[in-house]
Amino acid sequence: MNVMRGLVSLLGRLLIVPIFLLSAVGNKIPKFNAVAESMAAEGVPAPKILLGGAIAFLILGSLSIALGYRARLGAVMLLAFLGAATYYFHDFWAAAPERQQEELIAFMKNLSLMGAMLFIIANGAGPMSLDSRNAARRAAASTAEPEHERDDDE
Repeated sequence: MNVMRGLVSLLGRLLIVPIFLLSAVGNKIPKFNAVAESMAAEGVPAPKILLGGAIAFLILGSLSIALGYRARLGAVMLLAFLGAATYYFHDFWAAAPERQQEELIAFMKNLSLMGAMLFIIANGAGPMSLDSRNAARRAAASTAEPEHERDDDE
């Protein structure tokens, strides 16, 4: 059962991250100036600086979740990105009538992804993650008998 849980957790993490990685590597990095201009048009302050931060959050958060290494921190990074992106770019209530449906769908997609981030923050990466492996090592080390005590018993 634990192997199945580990595989499903790993698969879930791997299915969550491509949208974030591809957003950074396939859009934001190669089209940096155009994206920064779009951000400025939406009222984002210091767009080039915040775009650099967004790219870092997208890449580091994605890798963190995919590997299951400090996955909670990675999920916080992606949650912050999603919150800002949703607020500035998917405000369906202010969109032109012909764009409201499209923006509502994007808004709801981001809400769903925020839910996934909250789930990772609450539950961690699960088995088959570096976090789980490190926790097991720490637990084993804390229950191991100290070296100096073994010498006294011999």
